[in-house]
Amino acid sequence: MKVLERISQFAGNTFAFWVLLFAALAFFVPDGFTWIAPYISILLGIIMFGMGMTLSVDDFKEVGKHPKKVAIGIIAQFTIMPLLAFGLAVGFRLPPEVAAGVILVGCCPGGTSSNVMTFLARGNVALSVAITSCTTLLAPFVTPGLILLLASKWLPVSAGAMFWSVVKIVLIPIILGLIAKVLFRKQAEQSVKAMPLVSVTAIVAIVAAVVSGSQQKIAETGLLILLVVIIHNGLGYLIGYGVARLLKLNYADRKAIAIEVGMQNSGLGAALAAAHFSPLAAVPSAIFSVWHNISGSLLATWWSKKSEK
Repeated sequence: MKVLERISQFAGNTFAFWVLLFAALAFFVPDGFTWIAPYISILLGIIMFGMGMTLSVDDFKEVGKHPKKVAIGIIAQFTIMPLLAFGLAVGFRLPPEVAAGVILVGCCPGGTSSNVMTFLARGNVALSVAITSCTTLLAPFVTPGLILLLASKWLPVSAGAMFWSVVKIVLIPIILGLIAKVLFRKQAEQSVKAMPLVSVTAIVAIVAAVVSGSQQKIAETGLLILLVVIIHNGLGYLIGYGVARLLKLNYADRKAIAIEVGMQNSGLGAALAAAHFSPLAAVPSAIFSVWHNISGSLLATWWSKKSEK
């Protein structure tokens, strides 16, 4: 088990490298990865099941201790990134499917990677985990509504169908993970040690599936989407930090909220885009998954070194 734990830690620490490597492989050898596409929702469900097994009452104590901080993070998450996505889609005059994909990833909750990056940045990890947990549980209700409000300008959106998709691939697996943790506590505690490896494998597979399925479209519009993703992610960090500073939160809290806002659950974005729009609409989520892990690592390293000084 210790060997598996070490492999899992290594996979988590080198996450960005594996995503980048398999995205490149899927682009140049698409036929080797297209078979994964039908399993995207299942893969994301496995990740969410693992998240359910890692949740505890302590993760939500921060809500009771510091409700203002958690509320700021939740509101920032569900306003800054969706509005930025809408503005970028309009400003860059993106094609309808790409515009919908950018908005979709902007309307997703925070990703679990943000908790790791907050830890590395020496931010408030408890606050980060509380915000991620709350936004993930709110996602079935908030994400479809935001997408309907902001993306219907480009493509028809069925908020009801999207709601059930998020319930099935996010909420139900998390609940099942919680139940498994209660019923099989010892086994769950052992299994959690392998979850970084499982999560990395699943996200890498999702990204490879999306890239392989949209290889030609990425060749045509990939640089534009990458530019939009970089701006979206960077402004998310900047505005998230600025809002937290404006509201007089301390330095560790500002870092946590900046990272929470800037980093999205891009796996969920890819799954929803592929299921409700098209493979091309999933490309922004796939590129976001690659980029935000690179930018998040760089930002966390910079903040960590700054804290040491």
